[in-house]
Amino acid sequence: MELTCSRCHQTVQTADCYCPFCGLPQIVYSADEAAGQGHPERANEPVRDAGSVDWRPALRMALALAIPAGVLSSMFSPVGKFGPLLMAAASAWVVAIYLRSQRPAWITVTAGARIGLVTGILGSWAASLVTGVTLYAERYWAHQGGAFDDLWKAQVDQVSQELAAMGFDAQRIAEQKALMLTPEGHTGELLMEVLMWCAILLSFAIAGGALGARFLGRPRQTQS
Repeated sequence: MELTCSRCHQTVQTADCYCPFCGLPQIVYSADEAAGQGHPERANEPVRDAGSVDWRPALRMALALAIPAGVLSSMFSPVGKFGPLLMAAASAWVVAIYLRSQRPAWITVTAGARIGLVTGILGSWAASLVTGVTLYAERYWAHQGGAFDDLWKAQVDQVSQELAAMGFDAQRIAEQKALMLTPEGHTGELLMEVLMWCAILLSFAIAGGALGARFLGRPRQTQS
């Protein structure tokens, strides 16, 4: 008679303590165990749902890896353009280290994505903080405010010319240009860029955690 998992309905072997596909604990029964000659050590074996996350070690590992990855992923970092890949790698690494502390070392893709989400939140906070501090330091401590303003004005002029060449209304372009050249407009644009960058880092972190769980924590059959 074929046995199937009650959660994913995949075929499991009679000796499997956990489903090799989703990690759900299975009821193992044999005539030897009924007679008291089975494996008594399994009675004390901890049963852990592969879809759950032990957040204490997960958060500790996420902090250790997400903060450095976030610093390197800031918008002014020399390797900042590789930030999304760094965050994805950090999330996958967190999942890999987390699995070493778990028995059994199984995890679902959803749980891996949740670990990646936490890693991405911590990393994106670090990236945005470093970006903000760098902007403040260069503008006020290094007295580079004039250079920033000139660069911003050149970018706004270029965008205005492109919009005019595309046939947009000249008055609307002039109004938008005047708004963007105000301190509030410049600050709002920078804030939007930082938020978009954090969203990208967060998305890659979630994907990295899910992929790490998929390829590093794939359930394995338990040998009897």
